[in-house]
Amino acid sequence: MKLEAPERQLGAQARLGMGVFGTALALLAVRFLVPRPIAMSNNGDGARVLCGAGITWHGGPEPFVHLAYTAEPGATPCRPTYLLTQSWLADLAVRIGRLIGLHTTLSLVVLGLLSSVIAAAAITAIVLGLPYRPRVRWAVAAGLLLVVADSAFFGYFAAVLGEGAAFLGVLLAVGGLLLTAREGRWSYAGLAVTFAGGVLVVNAKVQTLTILPILALAILFVRPGTLRGARRWAAAALVIGATGAVTLYAQQSVEPAVAPDGTLAARPGDDSREINAFNSIFLNIVDGRHDTQADLAELGLPPSFAQYAGNGWWHPHPATMDPRYPQYRDRVSRRNVVTYFATHPGRTLEVLDRAATDQLTARPDYLGSFDRSAGFAPHAQEYRVPVVSGLTGLIAPLGLFALVPIWLFVLVSAWVRRRTALGVALAFLFAVSVTQFGTAALGDGIEGIKHQSVALFTLLVALALCSSPLNGRSEPTVP
Repeated sequence: MKLEAPERQLGAQARLGMGVFGTALALLAVRFLVPRPIAMSNNGDGARVLCGAGITWHGGPEPFVHLAYTAEPGATPCRPTYLLTQSWLADLAVRIGRLIGLHTTLSLVVLGLLSSVIAAAAITAIVLGLPYRPRVRWAVAAGLLLVVADSAFFGYFAAVLGEGAAFLGVLLAVGGLLLTAREGRWSYAGLAVTFAGGVLVVNAKVQTLTILPILALAILFVRPGTLRGARRWAAAALVIGATGAVTLYAQQSVEPAVAPDGTLAARPGDDSREINAFNSIFLNIVDGRHDTQADLAELGLPPSFAQYAGNGWWHPHPATMDPRYPQYRDRVSRRNVVTYFATHPGRTLEVLDRAATDQLTARPDYLGSFDRSAGFAPHAQEYRVPVVSGLTGLIAPLGLFALVPIWLFVLVSAWVRRRTALGVALAFLFAVSVTQFGTAALGDGIEGIKHQSVALFTLLVALALCSSPLNGRSEPTVP
């Protein structure tokens, strides 16, 4: 009997896993394809993802979705200068497409289905990592599906934008952390899933590179169910080291980009560093709604730059066109922006409050959901599953007054579960959400709603996990 019990338990776990995976995949596939495929239109940055997938594409923001991107005949092959792991998924979708005759073409339908498979697998990993009865696990799975399938997030999975890979990476990393605390082979599987999810989310965008140290701490705090003593720390060091090594290699694999001053960028994101600082200064600080001259003086910029207040980098009349701009270029820096916000707490809170509203708004109005043949107006959006984003949208006008209590709820939930893997996972999600919020809010003045999507998705996943019981020991680990 003792020998048969583990086999029965493993069989029950396998049935639960297959049931969750099959149900999640079926629901996500129907949600994606019925009555027509949906995605997110290109905001102008899609050429980066396409280049990473081997497809040269030229064009600006588009009101409609392209369900297929084909390499331009005779086009010079592009060399990616910006790493996004969505490019890896797009490249895999291209390879899958070749098997069905779609040569040199990226089908967003294939990409969406591929992402749905990964999302279903990640949800399954999370469910299997929870030490609760089946009904609790199924309830958590339902909550996670509502987040993943929400109209504010789901379209990114079938898009040439970077956020979809970040969402998948977060889910996989959480599932891996929870599985790591299980006994037996589950623990080893958890370490592998954590590594895969970590690589995917850390390299999703330059903005998400800050997740690496947070994930490293989470890996160190999770107690593997199988490994003890030196083996535990060796396994943690192996996963952290492998994630860091792959990240370093991947970030160095792209070509140096040309910075705004014509020089070659030395590090990932250096080409956009000046652009981000410029937008933060002229959209968040010198915005034309405050004491412009005082702000310019604080930043070390000339009074004549007041004419550019509220004009971002891509505005028809930005400060970069001013003959005196090269003289003051060194003042358009991340350090100058950080110094200003650190010494002006009132303005900082104002910017953060606006960013909180952006985050809870959840969905920018300029990213369309349909291709032109669907017959909808330009920038038309679908609302098939608006549950989660609909609720956050209702409280969005409250800004920080709504967001901070949600943070505190997650933080308290993580603290009361601090001795469990779930507590570590919640702390990881909380830290990622807060740091992504601050990075997007203060480090860039444009596309606030879109750039807050990773922070919001992470926070909502945490809320779905908070529905788990406080004390898992009172319930059997296996069904």
